Order: sequence, then structure tokens, then C-alpha cells
Amino acid sequence: MIEHHIDIPTADGAMNSFVVHPEEGGPHPVVLFYMDAPGKREELHDMARRLAAVGYFVVLPNLYYRRERDFWLKERTEAALAHMFTLMDSLDAATTACDTRAMLQFVDTQPHANARRVGAVGYCMSGPFVMWAAAAFADRLRCIASIHGANMATAATDSPHRMAPRIRCESYFACAEIDKWAPPADIAQLQEALQAGGTPHRIEWYPEVEHGFVFPLRAGVYNRAAAERHWERLFSLFARNLQAPD
Repeated sequence: MIEHHIDIPTADGAMNSFVVHPEEGGPHPVVLFYMDAPGKREELHDMARRLAAVGYFVVLPNLYYRRERDFWLKERTEAALAHMFTLMDSLDAATTACDTRAMLQFVDTQPHANARRVGAVGYCMSGPFVMWAAAAFADRLRCIASIHGANMATAATDSPHRMAPRIRCESYFACAEIDKWAPPADIAQLQEALQAGGTPHRIEWYPEVEHGFVFPLRAGVYNRAAAERHWERLFSLFARNLQAPD
């Protein structure tokens, strides 16, 4: 495996990112990996490596680069969580478009990346981000996955569910049964919008698990069986859309 820690230039600054891909057999299809709220950290690097190991060029940026280069939530204290939410609230559809454009411009220049085949996955706070990205770059993204995505249907004009008519690629949504950030009513609204918009999609409920169930270091929340199911779904989604012949 080849790994790099690099800065990707964006319109707003230098986005420090982790890039990983196989050593041989390229160029490889691209997966854009949008982080969860606790920040870019070694736990996510390991998840990116798992994707790369099955044949992908993975880009995992620090989406908080406008404010901090090295934030990650080490302890769930009241002060640390408040700071995390402040960082999270600094991101929206406009920053997502800026950062996605920069990542696409980056992979377009990389000899180990097959930039004609791009997918994306977002976790928690980034569930909306992959929808915003797929709506803004419908000609580039071939598939997206939202894993226990938060705030998927809101009253905002740029709510993720309102993006459905603009999203043409296959979309997968993994939903935790116990999740205050994505209650059943929100997911029902999301599903209605996807169906009305004609977006190819699958919404799958993961019973008896909590928000964040995929993260191995999330003590008391990680569920190995459900996490492995999510990996199976991701590998299938990416294989269908990024590996299969045109």
C-alpha cells in the first residue's frame, strides 16, 4: 500500500488529507471519504486503508482545515463536544462543493487514480455531504453511501433530501435503529424524496444498533456484525459502479 499525507489546495486554503492506494494494478477507481464530526484520525485512516486494500484510490480530507488542521475528539467532555459542534456547524453545502471540487481536481492529476470512476462515502455528519457532492457534481460521482448520516431531512432550503432530484447515481443509506440524529420520520421523508426524484437508492435499517456503530474504537457503540455488514454493502456498491466495465 502507498500512503501520503498531503495538502490539497482549495479556494479556501490547504486541506490536509490522507491518501492511500494499492501499490500495483492501477490506475484505481477513486473513493472520496468524508469524515465524521470527531475529525480525521487514525481510526479513519485504518478504514480508508481497508477500502484501498480492495482496489481503490482513497482520499480522506480534514474538512475542518479552515479552522484547525489537527482536531480530533480525544475525550467526550462537555467543552470538547461543544468545540466539535462549532467546527461541524462551520460546514455546509457550499464548503462541501468547494472541497469536493478540490478533491476532484487533485485526483484528475494523479497517475494512480482512475478519475473517470469516482464514488463517495460519508459518515455521520457527512451523510448530507455526499448528497450535496452528488448533486453538485452529478457528472462525476457514480455512487454514494451515507452511513448513519445525521440531519438528512431538515427545513433548510439545502436540506439533503431536497437534493434527491439532482442525484442520478446509485445511493445507499445505512440507518441505525437507535439514532437521535436520524429518527424514522426523517428517514421516511428522505425516502419519499428519493422516490419522487427518481434517484436509484437503497435505504437499509440496522436493527438494535446506535449511531456510530461502525467505528471500532467507539466503546459501547461499536457493533462488529453490523459494521461488517456495512463493509459488505460498500464493497458491493463500489464494485458495481466503479469496477464493472462500462
